[in-house]
Amino acid sequence: MKRPTMQDIAHRAGVTKAAVSFALNGRPGVSETTRGRILAIAEELGWQPSSAARALSDGRAGAFGMVIDRPAHTLGLEPFFMQLISGIQAELATDTTPLLLTMAEDQAAEIALYRSWWARRAVDGVFLVDLQVADARVPVLEQLGMPTVVIGAPVGTGRLPAVWSDDAAAVTTAVIHLADLGHRRLARVSGPNRLRHTSVRTAAFERVTAELGLGGRTLEADYSGEGGAAATRELLDRERPPTAIIYDNDVMALSGVAAAQNLGLRVPTDLSVVAWDDSALCELVNPPLTALRRDIGGYGARAARRLRAAAGGERPGDLQDTAPSLTLRGSTAPPPPES
Repeated sequence: MKRPTMQDIAHRAGVTKAAVSFALNGRPGVSETTRGRILAIAEELGWQPSSAARALSDGRAGAFGMVIDRPAHTLGLEPFFMQLISGIQAELATDTTPLLLTMAEDQAAEIALYRSWWARRAVDGVFLVDLQVADARVPVLEQLGMPTVVIGAPVGTGRLPAVWSDDAAAVTTAVIHLADLGHRRLARVSGPNRLRHTSVRTAAFERVTAELGLGGRTLEADYSGEGGAAATRELLDRERPPTAIIYDNDVMALSGVAAAQNLGLRVPTDLSVVAWDDSALCELVNPPLTALRRDIGGYGARAARRLRAAAGGERPGDLQDTAPSLTLRGSTAPPPPES
């Protein structure tokens, strides 16, 4: 079945195509009776305005975009992005704005896609995720003048507005909790070092462990279960292994628990575990994981409202979201006496 056109509506209503255009666009030139009849026929036929035609007429695409530069197998398993996208979609659904979501193999491909979207008027703005320490996307988006909202800390973001939560405060909360339990040897399994939020978390971890006189080591991984398990085995193979490990996402934490148990360790008797970004997964494992929790869906919704404002010509500033809080479950306890 072909897509209904204004010509189809005109034929059914017995009017000219120009009259249909007047009616559908709320312009004068037709009587209210005729306008009502045309609108009713358009609804009956399921007619929707062409995004390309709308872009030509008012410069608006009526859609927003998001490009993610992560391996597909990692993205599909990580609850954070699913919750973030759900929150964005929930907000955009209030005015039926679609989200154009795609993946890119690297920043060069991502930048090429932004240029193409903007030249073709395919989107009215984009969400920028996974800001990198040396990020080539920021100056390009500023140069293009494309409305953009960064989801992450406002460091290295130029003039682009950011929606963010305090990663350094979250790290501090987790480390203090473990220190209060008596742990003196801590470790952290991080995401890729190229990511800005990884560098923020690593700096905070090093600072707070030093201030508290604790041993602390960070090992880089890739957010995958395999990466989390490999990093855990490497940490636990040390002569004086950590008695507690903080993981930068829940998937790595779950795999870390399994890796520790396969080595004959008990969680939390022999090893305490803290996960970042609480999810349903954290409650399904045995023991359930102590985790840093934040409202990720609400985080996405607030970013969507910010981008809608920017696309409408406003200049929204940065928005600091509530810092993650620690949800205590069964995976943290005092260290074994010999530690």
